[in-house]
Formats: sequence, structure tokens, C-alpha cells
Amino acid sequence: MSAETSDLTKVDSAISGLSSSPTEEKKIGHRRASSSAAGVYNINDLEKEGKELQIAKETQKLNWKLNTSPGTLDDKEALKKFLTTPPVKKIDLHFPLGLEVTARNLKGVTIKDALDAIHKQFKKKADDELELPVLAGFEWDKEESWTRLIVHQKKEGAPAGSGKKKNKKDTSDD
Repeated sequence: MSAETSDLTKVDSAISGLSSSPTEEKKIGHRRASSSAAGVYNINDLEKEGKELQIAKETQKLNWKLNTSPGTLDDKEALKKFLTTPPVKKIDLHFPLGLEVTARNLKGVTIKDALDAIHKQFKKKADDELELPVLAGFEWDKEESWTRLIVHQKKEGAPAGSGKKKNKKDTSDD
């Protein structure tokens, strides 16, 4: 009987008392490093190092309406390009009226990632609800904030290349 009691106390001490059990077996492994691509930076690290960002110029030519899906754009190649050079894992996109969205991609934020993040905020809005419905481009102002881009919008996009002028009658009267 005394042998059984001593066995029970050993079991109890192993369960309740962590000091007697080895702690090395419970080591928690870190997150996989392979999920983030090489050469992709954390924006805070870039700020510490003082590395400057360049924004892809393709964003200015997209003429993309904020409430339409980025998948509707004709320029599919531009969507695959990194939004910034050097590429970053996440970046905040700040609208002049105060809205801020974050674009994330562990392999580097692409133009599509940024447009997806913006679209998520505006997809339920009708065209007439948006004062400036078209993306004009992004601006990086390191004086204001190193970790975010300012989103610029415009009233309407460039014509889709129909070749017709709206005021054709007015020009022929001259």
C-alpha cells in the first residue's frame, strides 16, 4: 500500500509541479522563415536603416475606380509588380480624409495587394457616393510618416480610347 501511495505522489508531482519536469522538451519553435521571401523588408527596419522607398510609377496610369475589383483592370502585368522598391511585407495606405488601410503580403506587397485593400473599403459604395472615385497614385512623404503612403484620388480617369469627343458640335460651329 505504501508503494502505491509513493507512486501516486510521483504522478501528482509530475502533473502539478513543473519544477521536477524537464523544461527543454517544451521549447516552442519559431514561425517558419520560409513564408517570407528573401529580400522583402519590414518597413520599420527600413526606417531604422534610413533606406528610401520608391513607388511603382504604374500606379499613376491605372485609372482604377476604387469601388471596382482590381481584377477588371486591363494591365494585369502592372498588378504583379511590387508597390515599392525595396519590397515590404506591409504598408499603410492613408487617405486624405483620414481613412487608413493596410496592404500586406509576406512575399512583398504588390500593386494588386494595395488595390485589394482599398477595394475592400469601397466595394459597397455607389459611383455617385464617391467624390473622387479614381486612383491617381501614391505618394511617400518620409517627413510625415515613413511607414505609410498617401493615396491620391481624382475625379475621373483618362478616356478609355473611344476616339470620340463629347463636344464635337461645339467645335464645328466656330
